[in-house]
Amino acid sequence: MVTTAKKRLRVLFIDEFLPQEMLGVMWLSRAIKDAGHDTRALFVPDRDWITKLKEYNPDVVCFSVTTGMHQYMAEINQRVKRELPGVLSVFGGPHPTFTPEYIELDGIDVICRGEGEVAVVELLDRVAAGQDIKDVANMWVKDRATGEIHKNPVRPLVRDLDSLGFPDRDVVYDAAPIYGDSDRKVFVTQRGCPMNCSFCFHHAWKKKVYNSNNKEYTRKRSVDHVIAELKAVKAKYNLKFVHFVDDIFNLKNDWLAEFCERYPKEVGLPFDVILMANLTTEKHIELLKKAGCVYARIAIEAANDHVRNAIFRKNTTRQQLIDAAGWISKHGIRLGSLNILGAPGATVEDELDTVRLNVECKVDHPMVSLMQPYPMFDITQTTEQMGYTVSSLDQFPVNFRRSLPVEFESRRQIENLHKLFPIAVRNPWLVKYLPTLIKPKWMYRPYLVLFMLHAQYLVSEQAGLYAHAQGLSGPRYWTWVDFVYRLFVNGGLRLYQVLFKQFQGRFAAKAKDIQVRLQMGDERVVAHMD
Repeated sequence: MVTTAKKRLRVLFIDEFLPQEMLGVMWLSRAIKDAGHDTRALFVPDRDWITKLKEYNPDVVCFSVTTGMHQYMAEINQRVKRELPGVLSVFGGPHPTFTPEYIELDGIDVICRGEGEVAVVELLDRVAAGQDIKDVANMWVKDRATGEIHKNPVRPLVRDLDSLGFPDRDVVYDAAPIYGDSDRKVFVTQRGCPMNCSFCFHHAWKKKVYNSNNKEYTRKRSVDHVIAELKAVKAKYNLKFVHFVDDIFNLKNDWLAEFCERYPKEVGLPFDVILMANLTTEKHIELLKKAGCVYARIAIEAANDHVRNAIFRKNTTRQQLIDAAGWISKHGIRLGSLNILGAPGATVEDELDTVRLNVECKVDHPMVSLMQPYPMFDITQTTEQMGYTVSSLDQFPVNFRRSLPVEFESRRQIENLHKLFPIAVRNPWLVKYLPTLIKPKWMYRPYLVLFMLHAQYLVSEQAGLYAHAQGLSGPRYWTWVDFVYRLFVNGGLRLYQVLFKQFQGRFAAKAKDIQVRLQMGDERVVAHMD
C-alpha cells in the first residue's frame, strides 16, 4: 500500500516592527511547525519586502491586526495579492475577532476569531489535503468565487497551556535579529483574566466571543513549564532581563510562592511584573523582591471611586491602591502605574485627582493612556449611551497615547492633561498649575513634544535600572547619558525622515532598525515614542 506524504505548506507572518517581540506569532508558529508545515516572518517597513515575499513564495500569509492598524495591514495584503494572486490570506488578532465584518474588505480570505493555534492547524491541514475549509471552527471564510462568507462558531478554549509547548522564538528572531539580540525578552505565564474591566478586551473575549466563565477562561501555565522555557531561552539566546506581560502576575498565591522559591535558584535573572492591587499583599511583594523583581506596575486607572469601579469596573478601593504602591516602594522595587484618562462622565477635576493619587503613591514610572472605545467593549456601549459621539473605526488612532476618538466638551483639556500627566507626577509642584496649563487648545503639540521627551527620559531611567540589575556599570548606563544618546539618535533620524523622506534605501531600513532598538526597553506593546 502506497501512502502519500502530507504536503508541507509555507506560511508567512507579516507584521510591523513593535518595541518587543510578538508572542502571538510565536505561539502560532509553534503549532504550525509541530503540525509539519513551514513558517517564516516578515516585518514592515522593509525596502526588500516584496523580494523576500516572492523568494519564499508562501501558500498562506497571516496578519495579526489591531484596531487602528487594520487599514494599513489590509493595504499590505492587497499588495501581496497583486504579487501572489493565489495566496490564501488569514487575518487574526483583536480587530478581526471583535469586528469580523473586516473580512468583507477586498483581498481578505479568512479571519480567525479568538485563539488560533488549533484552528489554524486544521485550516492548513485541510488546505494541504485539498479539502473544503468553509466550516473550520473559529474561522469566517470568504468564498473566492461567490463572495459568500461562511461564519463559523468558536471552538473551546485551550485548557492545558503546557500542551502548546514553548513559543517558537526562531520565527521572529531569524526575521528580525534585533529581538534576538535584545537583553530583555518577553514571557507570559497565563491566558485570560478573572476581572471584568469595561475598557479591556478580556471581558468581551470571555463573554461575547466564548461565552465562558472565569474558571474556563483564566488559565495558568505550570511553574515547571514556565521555568523550563526560561531556562531554554537563556541557554539558546541572549537573555539578561525577563519581562512578564501577564495582566495579573499574582493571580494565584500557591503558584506565586512556588515560582518565587524556584526562580532565583533555577533562572536567577532580574524581572518585572504587573500586579492587581486588590489581590496584592505585602507577602507577595516580599516574595517577588527575594526572587529578583526590580519593577512592578499596578493599575490605578482612575482616582475617582465612581469612575474606577462603576465605569471602569476595577473593583478596587483607593486604600488598596495606596497599600500596594506603598509595599512595592517599601521593599525597594521600582513602582509603575497604569492610568486611563477620558472615561465617559469623568470631569476634569476627576482626572486631576488621578494625577494627585499617583503623586500620593510616589509612582516612579507613571504611564497613562487615553480611553479607546473599541468594538464590543462595554465601555463603548456606556460611552454611546451617555450621548457621546465615537469616531468611526477608520479614524481611531494607531497609538492610544495620542488622542481621544470621542467627542465631548473637555476633550482638548483631557488630551493636554494626558501629555502633562507623567511630568506632573514626577514633579508634584506642577500639579497646582495644571488646571490653567491644560486650557489652551493650541498647546497640544508643544505638550506632546514635552510628553515624548519626558517619556524618553523615563525609558532611559528604566534602562539604567535594568543595567544595574544585570551588573552593568559605567557612564554609558547613567540616565542622563543614555537620555542624551537616545535623544540625539532619535532626533537625527526624525530630522532625516522629515527632510529626505522622499528618498528610500538602505539608510531608511537602518533607521527603522535603530529606532526599534532604542524602543526595546519600553513599556508593554506600544512605544512611548512612536
